[in-house]
This record gives sequence, C-alpha cells and structure tokens, in this order.
Amino acid sequence: MAHSNGPDDGPQRVPGSGPDPRTALFRLIVGHFVNPEALTAAGTGTPLIVGLRELSVADPEWTAGLIGWLRSQDRMRTVSLMAAAEYVRARIDAARDQGPSNRAVVGSVLRRADDPAALIAYWMERYGRSIPKPVKRGVADAVARLWNGRALLEYDHATSGYRFGDILSLVHAVPDPAKPWQPALFRYAVDRRHRPDTAEPPPADRALTAHRALLDLPVAERRAAVLAPGGAARLAADGIGAEEVTRLLQGTVDASVWEVLIPLMEPLALVEQLGTFDRVGIAEEAAGRIAERIADPAEVARAGALPLRYLAAHQQTSSLRWSEALERALGHALALVPRLPGRTLVLVDRSASMWSLLGEGRRLTKADAASVFGIAVAMRAERADLVQFGSSSAVVRFRPGDSVLAVLERFVSMGGTHAAEALRERYRGHDRVLVVTDEPAGREPCDTWWPGVPGPDTADPGGSGPSGRRAAPVYSWHLARRPPGARSPGPHCFEGLTDDAFRMVPLLERAERGEWPWN
Repeated sequence: MAHSNGPDDGPQRVPGSGPDPRTALFRLIVGHFVNPEALTAAGTGTPLIVGLRELSVADPEWTAGLIGWLRSQDRMRTVSLMAAAEYVRARIDAARDQGPSNRAVVGSVLRRADDPAALIAYWMERYGRSIPKPVKRGVADAVARLWNGRALLEYDHATSGYRFGDILSLVHAVPDPAKPWQPALFRYAVDRRHRPDTAEPPPADRALTAHRALLDLPVAERRAAVLAPGGAARLAADGIGAEEVTRLLQGTVDASVWEVLIPLMEPLALVEQLGTFDRVGIAEEAAGRIAERIADPAEVARAGALPLRYLAAHQQTSSLRWSEALERALGHALALVPRLPGRTLVLVDRSASMWSLLGEGRRLTKADAASVFGIAVAMRAERADLVQFGSSSAVVRFRPGDSVLAVLERFVSMGGTHAAEALRERYRGHDRVLVVTDEPAGREPCDTWWPGVPGPDTADPGGSGPSGRRAAPVYSWHLARRPPGARSPGPHCFEGLTDDAFRMVPLLERAERGEWPWN
C-alpha cells in the first residue's frame, strides 16, 4: 500500500510536544517485538488500541501499511489481526470510508489458513457476534484464497475454537471459480464440523483421502503403512506432513518412523527435535543428513533464523554430533543480522545474577544470550566497541571472521551490576549505545543512563558528553521482570531478548527519519 511521506501527510507533531502519533505508535509496537504477548493482552484504553483507532481515522493509508507489514513479522501475527479488527471498528464508528477499504485491510493480514478463525475469534470476544460486512467479505476472500485439503488437515481440529465449518457458516464464502475442487472441500469442512461420523473426504483430494485411508487403519497398522517401502515419498506426494503423521501414530513414533519423516521436515523443525532424535536413537547416517541440512548456508538463509535460535539449540543439546552443525549454522545466521551504520557501543551485563536461565526448561543463561546478541551486533556493525561489565568493565576483542562461540569464551563473570559507570567510562561519542542487562526496566538507570532521556531529539545537557553533540540514543534490553509498581519503561527500554531484538534499532532509527518499512 503506497504512502507518501511528505511534510503535510497525516498527523503532524507540534514542536516540543514529543513524537508525532505515527512515530509513537510505531515505537510502541517495535518496542514489543521481544514480548508481543504484552501487546496482545491489551484492552480498551491502552496506548496500542487508542493509537490504532485514532490513526485508522486520521491517517488510514499509513495505518493500513503498518497493519499489513506487521503480519509479515513472525511474532506479530496476533497483533496484526487485532490491529485489522480495530481499524475496521474505528472507521465504522467514525463513518469514514476514505483510504484503503476495510475489506482490503482485513485481507492483508489473513495469510495463513487459520488466520480467518483467529480474526473472527478476536472480533467476537471484543465486539460480540454482530460481524460487519467488510470483515465477513475480507474473511470470505481469504478462505477462497487459502483453504485446501492440506490446510484442513493442519488447522481444522476438534479442539479448534472455531472450526473451518463454523467460519463458512458465518461468512458464506464463495468458492474460487478457478478452483473447481473447492466446492466439495467446503461441503466436507461443514460435514466434518456437524456430521463427523458420516463426513466423507472429496475423492479428488489426494491429501484428505490418503489421510482418511491411514485414519481407517488400526493404530498398529498405521505405523507399518508409514514404514512401507517408499513411505517418505508417498507421504510427501500425498501432502501429509510429519506433524500430522505423529498425531495419527498416537505416541508410537520411534527411530524408524522419525527416519522416514526427516525428509519431510524443515531445517528449523529438525533443530527443535534434536533432543527427540537423541532420545529415540536415530541412526548415524540419518543424523549426518540432519546435520548437513542444519548447517547448509542456503537453508539457514531460507529459514531466516538469527543467532539466538541456534545458540539456544546449541546450549540445549548434550550431543556432540549436533554441536558442530549448530555452530556453523549460527555463523551463517550472522549474515542475516542487520548492519548498524556509524559507531556503536555495545554493553553486556556479566554480573553474577546473569547466570540464571533465560527461561524455564532451557539451558541457555541470560549471560550467554546477552553476550551472543552483543557479539553479533558488534561483528555486523560498521564500527563497534564491545564491552562486558559488572563491578568493572572490559573491552572484548574480536576480528572479522572470528567464530561467535570463540568470542563468547572471552567473556567472564564480573561481579555486581554497575551499568551507569560502565557507560560513562566507555562512551566516546558513539552514535548509539546498546545495553543488555538483567536490571528490571522501569527502574533506574533505564532511560536515564546517559546523557539524560535518550533520543535523537534530546540535547546534550553539557555535564559529561562531548560539547555540541546531540545525545546518543541508549537502547536497553532488560531480562528481569519489572517489579510491581515500577514505572512504565521509556521508548528505548525493552523487556526480553529474542532474535527479533536484532531488527529493532534499525527500524526505530529509520522511523525517526519518517522512513517506514512498508514503503
């Protein structure tokens, strides 16, 4: 959705009043890339909902661009569905029809076969059972575009909140004329919902008929069918994925079955199952094929996973047969980390408390996650100083081409948390500062480290920094929960650390210049 960035385009900022509404909303959303759950729990009156509704009326083209772009961000799916619903509701309430149509904006976020049900569920919970025509039509368009036999197998289950048959009954989707098989599929989806005992899959749908043939077998015989000669090729041709096979086998998935399923799996799915492969004892030949795919630079680039994903897997496994492949994949993933221009100071907290685990059931410590994040940012930046801190601080040396895990070994435990002192000691006119710490956000020194409230519009107060320079923005990621009653963190203080953190600084800095990623 094209949008001009001219000086008179959309809501304007009053000098001295802070960021314009677009920048404020964009900051809010990008600031939650590492914990989108905090946004999806939002209700009426929160900054997200208020900002979306106001801009949907005041600047619908910009807001439509934002919403469509959000759906392309992996962990922002639910936020984008919420945003599309609020866009429609706000424009209906304001009786506005200028700009991108409500139907088109709804369609822009429905990109996976279960998205229509998720959007309907949000609307019903928030606004009740009366669904406006633009929502119904946008959902109906997506149903015709997205649904096929494989989608039905993957997303339409008895445990689903809204079944495919429910959505068809609500929106009365018309089959795509270019898909002559779709009317029978829609009838089957309704039958599965309301008459499951007698529902028969369309004979022309290979995935559904092959699935029914397996389902009709006793569980013990299903395993034999999967293991029969040519099993993997047959399953692939039938469009039945590894996840569906494991459901059909109901817990009887041993090494022999996994070795059949491995060719059907994406590399990141293989990474997630490494512990399972070790537990069931897959053959070394199969393990070798897995390692080759995980470490293939083309597969790493296609998957789009960044270093922390591979680090977590590396730390989680105790098997030497995966460690080299994961280290190589981590190195290839480094090329996907955005490059920061100018000079960057990266401060990594290595205080004693950072040796706690980053999450339950994981072996990855906060210290190692923070360090690898800092290493990756520094190695990809145009110029960077990488510093570890605790009671004191020390520069961590690295050279182009160094292994990320080799640089990680140069970090040590450094006692207490003295972030502000490290910042004052190590700042030398850098263009930006990145800090990763387990000091909770919303408490000093978040947003007040140096020199005053950070941001490109903040003047240097003249106490410590170079004369005449604007304040360098300080971006901080906080790995401890905010204590009850603590103030909300500022726009550059983020709670959590995931691979999404790598994209945040470039997005925020471009937004300060009025450059939006969907243009």
